[in-house]
Amino acid sequence: MHARVKWVEGMSFLGQSESGHSVLMDGAPEAGGRNMGLRPMEAVLIGTGGCTSFDVVHILKKARQEITDCIAEIDAERAETDPKVFTRIHFHFIVKGKNLKPEQVERAIHLSAEKYCSASIMLGKTAAVTHDFEIVES
Repeated sequence: MHARVKWVEGMSFLGQSESGHSVLMDGAPEAGGRNMGLRPMEAVLIGTGGCTSFDVVHILKKARQEITDCIAEIDAERAETDPKVFTRIHFHFIVKGKNLKPEQVERAIHLSAEKYCSASIMLGKTAAVTHDFEIVES
């Protein structure tokens, strides 16, 4: 995997992925940024949410569950001193579908957290990572 981050101006940086996608990151105004993009740690958190959500949807589809939507709401806390690593991350999944089996949803989340999502497993080295879910019939 290869990525490139280029300084744009002030405290703005353009991240470019090997697959050809870009994301603008910027610092907070108090750090010299202009609030024009994600903070880098926000990008880490959103990327982790994408990683685990991908797993959950993929696993549920493989289990022939009729999933129609998956939302991961993520709350995190960071250390107060440098390095300001994540110390707590909670994923709340809202999974929508028809006749979804709670045990299948729980299994998908567990497999992602313990086996497949490299991002959340990596962040789990510094943070207490927890999960819960709700099922919405659609």
